[in-house]
Amino acid sequence: MKKIFTYSLLVVLAAVVFTSCRKEKVYYDDHSYWFSQERGDVVYSSNACGFYVVETNYGYTIIQNLDGLRTYDGDIVYGDFGAYGTRTFYNYSADVLTRGNVVEYDLSYSQAQAAIDYYCPYGKTNGLKIRESATAHHKAARTVAPLKQ
Repeated sequence: MKKIFTYSLLVVLAAVVFTSCRKEKVYYDDHSYWFSQERGDVVYSSNACGFYVVETNYGYTIIQNLDGLRTYDGDIVYGDFGAYGTRTFYNYSADVLTRGNVVEYDLSYSQAQAAIDYYCPYGKTNGLKIRESATAHHKAARTVAPLKQ
């Protein structure tokens, strides 16, 4: 009789515990925060080194990849590109958060090319150069003065 009572009590207790506990999915959507940050286009990325170049409205930024997530040429990223230091960036193209260290920012094209040659001396063996992003061509097209009538 003791065994039946003990086992039934354990079964009831287990039933209460398992039915009262349920995993609830919490969806945290912070896209609005990232879209309020500065937007940049990745214009150089190489498998040979852990740095990539982002073109922003203020120039080029050199970022050291810290978390091992690969950022590809052509990716769109959001974050704070205007200061030195380690921070989190949102890679919109891959829909992931990535950590990086801004080592240079607000560079011209030639300065960025020289900086990436310095940081990635072995990544330039193929003669790869930093490309201009599509947004740079759109910005240049918008700055053309309209024709006078």
